[in-house]
Order: sequence, then C-alpha cells, then structure tokens
Amino acid sequence: MPRTHTHRTRRTLPAPPRPAALLLPAALVLAGCGSDGGATGDDAGSGGGSEVTLTVLAAASLTDVFEEAGAAYTEEHPGTAVRFSFAGSQELVAQLHGGAPADVLVTADTDTMASAAGLTGEPETVARNELVLITPPDNPADVEGLADLDDPGLRLVLAAPEVPAGRYGQQILREQGVEAEPDSLEPNVRAVLGKVRWGEADAGLVYATDAVVAGDDVHTVPVPEERNVLAEYPAATLNEAEHPDEAADFVSWLNEETARGLLAEAGFLAP
Repeated sequence: MPRTHTHRTRRTLPAPPRPAALLLPAALVLAGCGSDGGATGDDAGSGGGSEVTLTVLAAASLTDVFEEAGAAYTEEHPGTAVRFSFAGSQELVAQLHGGAPADVLVTADTDTMASAAGLTGEPETVARNELVLITPPDNPADVEGLADLDDPGLRLVLAAPEVPAGRYGQQILREQGVEAEPDSLEPNVRAVLGKVRWGEADAGLVYATDAVVAGDDVHTVPVPEERNVLAEYPAATLNEAEHPDEAADFVSWLNEETARGLLAEAGFLAP
C-alpha cells in the first residue's frame, strides 16, 4: 500500500507548466493526435483526400515515437492517416472489452495482449525496452541504485501493478529483495515520469525510452542488465477493425526499416 510520511518536510519546488500530454485522458489524446500528431486526415489527404483513418490504441510509453511513426507511415502511404489513443496497456484493453472501436492494439507486455485474446489477431513483437531509475536532475535523495529505494524517507513513485511498467518494476524490486513502499502508484509510466520530472518525487522506475524523452529534466540511474527485465511490445490487428487490410499493413510496417529506425532512435531495442 502507498505510504504517508509525517516526519519528512515536503519540499515545494517551482515547476514550469506541465505539458498537456501528461494531463489529458486517453480520449482527448486520441483527438489531439488525430489533428496534431503528424498523421492527420488533412496531411494524408493533401493532393487527393484521405480515404482511411486507422485508429491505433498504444501503450503510453510509445507516445512520442508513435506520433513520429504515424507521420512517417502516412508519408509512405498517402490516403491512410493514423490516429492514436495512448494510455496504460490495461486501460486500452479495458476500452476494447467495453466496445471501443479500433484497428490496432500495441501493448507494453505480452500478458496484457493475451488478456485481449478473442479480440485480436496473432500479435507480433515490434520492440523491446528496459527499465531505469530516474530522479530529479539534482538527485536530492542521492539515489545511486535499487538498494536506496527502501529508504523510508524517500518519495518513491511507481506505476500501478495493473500496468506493465508497474509489474516489471515490482518484479525487479522483489527479485533484489528491496522492500520499497511507494508514495503513489500511477496509472501509467508517463505519470511516473511526470511526477519525477516536476519535482514531486525523489525517484521512480520508468522505461529507458521515457528517460530519453525527458532528457536533462531527469537524472538517470541505470539498472544493471542482470537485474533488469526485457519488456516486449506486441502489436496486433483487431478482429472488428474497420480497416482490416490497412491495419495489417501498419502492424507489418512497424517491423520494417523506417519504423525500426525511429524506434531505435527513441531508445527501443530491436524485437
């Protein structure tokens, strides 16, 4: 259970305005990516009009790279736009079970994809990822490794165990015998990144690619390879996809040269 500290004076740090992407719910991100995500209907239709708009539900950790990938896909496939909805993987599957329309699902682990069995075609792995520790840039709690996370005075944030990043993080801590008690459990990994990035936490576990996105806004402490996990990102078409042929093509494209290059630049590992 998340803990509450009464013996530690909480620091109040000045924080610049937060990016809207860290605050918007999945439904609004979907609308935003449809118009601003680099793969809009207008963009796809320049010179001839868009014929198809794919709806892709994707894990939150893919936000930045998939916005680039969507634009690249539309450039290579005029007439097909890509609209994204980003959220925790388990939330995406819950949306599907609730009847949300979509063409493609991309999750941050195979277990969550398996929970959508009966709704998707055969998934294929399109990327891999690892976890890292992050702190604010000045590392105020002097976090040097996993063993420091059991400090009762540390403000630690993790993703909730219902999401892949949370399960991976708790697996790492459990296997290393670290009895850390987080101050909060976040609905997705980008929420963890946001709390550390804006000085609301001393440390968090996120994907390596999230630390790349944050750049100098965070200090990164690598998790040794022998103590880390390798997260797999499977992608699959939806059985009820409105555009099944284009959806299958997009999933295949994610393992082609252009997409592989974008994923590698963002810090993802090859499948």
